[in-house]
Amino acid sequence: MRLNELKNKKILILGFGKEGMDSFRFLRKLFPKKILGIGDRNESVKTKMPSVKKVRWHLGKDYLKALKNYDLIIKSPGIPIHLPEVEKAFKRGKITSQTEIFLKNCPGKIVGITGTKGKGTTTSLIYGVLKEGGIKAHLVGNIGRPVLKLLFSATPKDVYVYEMSSHQLYNLKKSPQIAVFLNIYPEHLDYYQNFKEYANAKANITCYQSKDDFLIYNSKNKFVREIAKKSKAKKIAFDRCPLFAPLKGKLIGRFNQENIKAAVCVGKIFGIPKEKIAKAIQNFKPLPHRLELVGNFKGITFYNDALSTIPETAIAALDTLGNKVQTIILGGYDRGLDFKNLAKRILKSKIKNLILFPTTGEKIWQTILKHKPSPTRFQVNQAVNMKEAVKLAYQNTQKGKICLLSCASPSFSLFRDYKEKGNLFKKYVKIYAKK
Repeated sequence: MRLNELKNKKILILGFGKEGMDSFRFLRKLFPKKILGIGDRNESVKTKMPSVKKVRWHLGKDYLKALKNYDLIIKSPGIPIHLPEVEKAFKRGKITSQTEIFLKNCPGKIVGITGTKGKGTTTSLIYGVLKEGGIKAHLVGNIGRPVLKLLFSATPKDVYVYEMSSHQLYNLKKSPQIAVFLNIYPEHLDYYQNFKEYANAKANITCYQSKDDFLIYNSKNKFVREIAKKSKAKKIAFDRCPLFAPLKGKLIGRFNQENIKAAVCVGKIFGIPKEKIAKAIQNFKPLPHRLELVGNFKGITFYNDALSTIPETAIAALDTLGNKVQTIILGGYDRGLDFKNLAKRILKSKIKNLILFPTTGEKIWQTILKHKPSPTRFQVNQAVNMKEAVKLAYQNTQKGKICLLSCASPSFSLFRDYKEKGNLFKKYVKIYAKK
């Protein structure tokens, strides 16, 4: 939706978190006299702007009833899509998003990055490569700043490196000029009706591209490959991109090699010299909680892979670290994922100690048992918090071996998010190192 079309619309901001607040500030600057609606289940969000004027608040359990009274709803990604009132608004074409407004009004170039795993690292890598190449780049979206306020200063020379989640891509009718599509694995199945709906949301990053646009994609991922076949954009399979020497950074593991290749492809599109691309990657500081080396304490090496929320990332971590992994911490919130391949990979490893969080920890263990391992092969312990898990790791891991936190599940059963989980892991690793 173009900005001039907003002028006479009765607008509701649905969800008043970080992105919702940015939407409000943008609209208030654009239309200082317009009365805006704000809807959120959490009544305390009003305290974020206690003295704000020209606002109609719709808060509490009945906040969705207000949707029928507005012409346009700017929905935040965290609001579920299958609530009856929200579904009805989608069908009537009343719902838009920050992402869609930005894509349709930004005069600069947008590099959009999506995938089940690797978005944050790849987005940061691409941003570093473009900056090293002298491009006026901005880090935005899921990993950076909300975008709408940037429209006031955007120019055709600006490039916006935009991490795009499936929630931001859902129902989108506009795609970025350069799309980077890393992978798709089953995820967020508590948010979407099924995997197909999740994949279709991701596909919007390229669905509306033209023949003048670029799609940088992973041809080894069958779901991405099928989506790419339907794209009109110029296609570049980054997994086929040879990494030129010298290109040695601090990133380890198969997923990170794919992330680097995708960033190299974007750099080439912008004509950045190989030397500058290599320098950006060599200087890149890995993001925390992604196969992060915590350190060696009491002879044990600890890795924090707290962002491992699906089985594929735990498998990749084991592939990277090899047979020195003796202890792995698994489990978390149950989104109905299949742990069969992870169970097989654990049985092929030299892992001896399993530390299991509820609720999927037990599910993973039962999946392992279906393959009939030796009953004495594993030392299995349940943990109800991170302090207990790390204590068990110290007690059961030998010197010279690795303890890996790679839960293959979301954090929400015990932790607020992956950041809290990873930070608690690092905290207790260092506390118990002193005991």
